[in-house]
Amino acid sequence: MNVTVLGLWHLGSVTAACCAKYFDVVGLDFDAVNVAKLNSGCAPLLEPGLDELISAGKASLFFTTDERIACPNADVLWLCYDTPVNDNDESDVEFVLGNLRRSLAHLKKDALVLISAQLPVGTCAKLEKEFPQFHFACSPENLRLGKAIDAFEKAERVIVGIRNDEKKMLLQQLFLPFTNQTIFMRTESAEMVKHALNSFLALSITFINEVARLCEHTGADAKEVSLGLKSEARIGMKSYLGPGGPFAGGTLARDVVTLSKLALESGEKISVIPAIKQSNDLHRGWAFRRLQSRLGNLRGKQIAVLGLTYTANTDTLRRSAAVELCQQLLAAGAKVSAFDPAVKTLPSELNSVSLAVDISGALTGVEAVAVCTEWSQFRQADWAKIVPQMHQPVFVDANRFLEKELKSVAGVEHLSVGRA
Repeated sequence: MNVTVLGLWHLGSVTAACCAKYFDVVGLDFDAVNVAKLNSGCAPLLEPGLDELISAGKASLFFTTDERIACPNADVLWLCYDTPVNDNDESDVEFVLGNLRRSLAHLKKDALVLISAQLPVGTCAKLEKEFPQFHFACSPENLRLGKAIDAFEKAERVIVGIRNDEKKMLLQQLFLPFTNQTIFMRTESAEMVKHALNSFLALSITFINEVARLCEHTGADAKEVSLGLKSEARIGMKSYLGPGGPFAGGTLARDVVTLSKLALESGEKISVIPAIKQSNDLHRGWAFRRLQSRLGNLRGKQIAVLGLTYTANTDTLRRSAAVELCQQLLAAGAKVSAFDPAVKTLPSELNSVSLAVDISGALTGVEAVAVCTEWSQFRQADWAKIVPQMHQPVFVDANRFLEKELKSVAGVEHLSVGRA
């Protein structure tokens, strides 16, 4: 099978590298700098094991900016753009579809176009009308930043929406190396699954964080409440009910916004889904408000931020809650230092932040530290040695990431979501 993967950022580069173990794969992207890096064996961003996987697949994998080379022999054109979102969590659909249309001009008749990029429900139907010579299917992406290769290669199940029964065999062959459970349904249902799944996960996060903020006023411990909920068979231990920081990055919020806009366009009145983003936006200020309540006026106060990336094991700063916290602290007049093992330079909006080379350098003399990104290196630090270097050992740690490490260190004040 010949597979062309269109869009080579996080989702696309992982998809191409994983598929190259079993199929002949061409990666297509119109960013020449990105393609040159990939052809040299370097992924466009940090993802553990991805550089090695790209290099290992060179016999059956190459990357190009030329759709005339990438598309004519493809049995499957797999659309894998990480759909851009603006600051209001609205998807830039036309960017993705514009590049798809450019590629379809060189695709052979009856080829299968598989869409994993996050696009609104109804996209496949619109493309079927516009390009009746092709077959369209939707398989919602399951990208896990920092764990992307494992999530792709060991998928618990794959959702596929398709109308053409003959192409189901091709899709079963495509997904067989990665899962033994492929669930077929109509394309609109598969598209809606992604919107609904992300919105439900977002709902779970905002629900437990609202409960947690009430716990802070009552003496209840939100971690214990969460355990009680998860022990209920109708909820389950894998549910997204861990009190802590807000969801960030745009992935979940994008689908909440998509469904909210769909309701407006269709004239359907809904109340729960739009409230998810409202609640999460409020919760995004928890760390800042906790620092204010503990330290008072933040002007002139020295505060450290541990971790800047959107999540651990990536170098992505876009839509990071830590970056937002730094901006809030700077606006309040605080002096901010920071450390992140994957960040060597700061974006222009954080020019006033002092970027340290290690944890100790970031925390020396500070009056509080906010633990934002959960890097394993932070748990391995010598906290008994570092804490005495702080002016005040106040830790704002929304998810209690360093709870065990700090428990035996004298004098530490550990503040977290859902605990008074």
